[in-house]
Amino acid sequence: MGRSSFAVTDEGHAGMRVDSYLSDIAAVLTRSQLKSRISSLTINGEEAKLSKKIGVGDIIHVEFNPPEQISISPEKIDLTILFENSDVAVIDKSQGMVVHPAHGNTSGTIAQGLLSRYLELEKEFRNTTVRPGIVHRLDKDTSGVLITAKNVRAHEYLSLQFRKRQVEKVYLAVTKGVPRASRGTICSPIARDPGNRKKFKTVQRGGKGAVTGYRVLWRGDRHAFLVLHPETGRTHQIRVHLRSIGCPVLGDPLYCRKDHALPDTGLLLHAYKLKIILPGEHEKRCFRAPLPNRFKEALVSLSTSS
Repeated sequence: MGRSSFAVTDEGHAGMRVDSYLSDIAAVLTRSQLKSRISSLTINGEEAKLSKKIGVGDIIHVEFNPPEQISISPEKIDLTILFENSDVAVIDKSQGMVVHPAHGNTSGTIAQGLLSRYLELEKEFRNTTVRPGIVHRLDKDTSGVLITAKNVRAHEYLSLQFRKRQVEKVYLAVTKGVPRASRGTICSPIARDPGNRKKFKTVQRGGKGAVTGYRVLWRGDRHAFLVLHPETGRTHQIRVHLRSIGCPVLGDPLYCRKDHALPDTGLLLHAYKLKIILPGEHEKRCFRAPLPNRFKEALVSLSTSS
């Protein structure tokens, strides 16, 4: 993939950002990969930024830097497999487990566990920039359904559905605070918090669009149990959106103060359900991760104290 050219012929693509076109329509790389891999980008012979809007008749030329070699050591880790076939492995991620190595977390990750369990991954993903098998991510303290790929073809097939927002996701959360309405939709753009680079916040202008639907399953005097349907997949989206309506996720170390009712609980956010089309199939499959005991124990404690 040293150099590629694309002609914009569909009127439905007019007005798109060129990075969106390359990732979602041409499906060459993800938007994050484009930033690190593109060495030259021109539209109709003129240099352009990834944010440039395209029009019908435009000719896009892209030159790519060679991919960085993946350097992740296999590590034997106990993974809870919900489903697997020759293309995918669906995991019930435990709370506290990191998805892939990063600064401060260099071992004990799902990516390293996958390399140890599926020996073919190292060879399969050797010439790509993607972390072997990792299609999407969950925060360290979020548990639940995580789908991984066993080969590059499956990785791109699944990743494209995430980029096009065709994947259906359902989360469960216990909140500190009770939403006023029994159901609703939070539509607030999200941006990184300039005062704390580890955090994000909702903003009136700028930021990235984010939409989260919610429904209250149980409400106490000061806590609630919610089912959530994120339509977008921004970093910390559910955590930031719930905080914005005065109902942060209980046990959230970034966005929620300690609660005297359960001062030692961890983040009570769980990726409960994922619906996605697997390679070679035509209908969405539904994968569920059972509600962890920590949720059940928290709900019993909160309901008896309300």
